[in-house]
Amino acid sequence: MITSDVASILKGKIRDIPNFPKEGILFRDLTPLLKDPETFDLAIRQFVERFQGLEIDYVVGVESRGFILGAPIAQGLKAGFIPVRKPGKLPYLTNRAEYQLEYGTDALEIHQDAVEPGKRVLIVDDLLATGGTISATVDLVKRCGGEVTGVAFLVELTALGGRDKLSDLDVFSLILY
Repeated sequence: MITSDVASILKGKIRDIPNFPKEGILFRDLTPLLKDPETFDLAIRQFVERFQGLEIDYVVGVESRGFILGAPIAQGLKAGFIPVRKPGKLPYLTNRAEYQLEYGTDALEIHQDAVEPGKRVLIVDDLLATGGTISATVDLVKRCGGEVTGVAFLVELTALGGRDKLSDLDVFSLILY
């Protein structure tokens, strides 16, 4: 379990940007945390410690900041890394899942052969907001036959209710706003 001291250290490295990308949005900028090697390492170690021993076969990272977090977590867990990308970015046969945004729809893709049936998967992204992106990713992993062991986030925006869409999953967030 993450201590309040660790959460405070990590939160102290996140910069608030008002009115980005549009008026009324408070953007949580993770780049100061990522550029500090000690704080970045501290964050990665929290994820690895939380999921170590759960026999994770693959870490799935969601484009694009999920790649930044997912790859070192996969290394720490001695697991493979699988990218989930925006449409048209993967070179092989893909499965696609669409999801709702405030202003329309978007989609994600995974290689059809990315996850073998029965393999245990941890899904990682930088931020949990409304849960649309991560729900689509869970759907993609399950369509490949994978077992979603958990979902993990650096930041969770609790007021937006994304966790409610993931009620049947093990959800872990390092920082809550």
